[in-house]
Amino acid sequence: MASAFSHAFVAVALGSAYAQHRMPWYFWVLSMTCSILPDADVLGFAMGLPYNSLWGHRGLSHSLCFAFVLSLGVVSLAFRERVVFSWPWWSHLLYFFVVTASHGVLDAMTDGGRGIAFFAPFDPARYFFPWRPVRVSPINIRAFFSTRGLQILSSELVCIWIPTTLVCAAVRVCRRR
Repeated sequence: MASAFSHAFVAVALGSAYAQHRMPWYFWVLSMTCSILPDADVLGFAMGLPYNSLWGHRGLSHSLCFAFVLSLGVVSLAFRERVVFSWPWWSHLLYFFVVTASHGVLDAMTDGGRGIAFFAPFDPARYFFPWRPVRVSPINIRAFFSTRGLQILSSELVCIWIPTTLVCAAVRVCRRR
């Protein structure tokens, strides 16, 4: 998996590109939470779930279906002032879907694990992208704060943080014109 830092960074970057005015604090908290939440499936390891299980790591919680259901829940509960099916409602739904789905996209760019079940529960197959430049982050927090962790962060800096920053800067420049 990409590190939680990179998932949260991408969420904030997407939020800054999306927001056309000042957003409430909970928008940012929900953005980062949605971007990291798919990794809650690592709890399955402690419960003895097999990695390749639908409920295992990088299974259903990394799917596009999960991203849609989570975004629907977030918008319905946290943005009640939005009229259902109005343009602002759809806009928020799409934004939170993209933020949540970005988790699987980033993980599919890593050099480890068993792939992402993008189409679960309809298709259990797991996928990676052909281009996998990001070093996989350890699940163990202690292992992350080591020399290996620095190598992971440097690969994420080059492959995730810098490109994301450039794209978001371009969006902001284009928006000002």
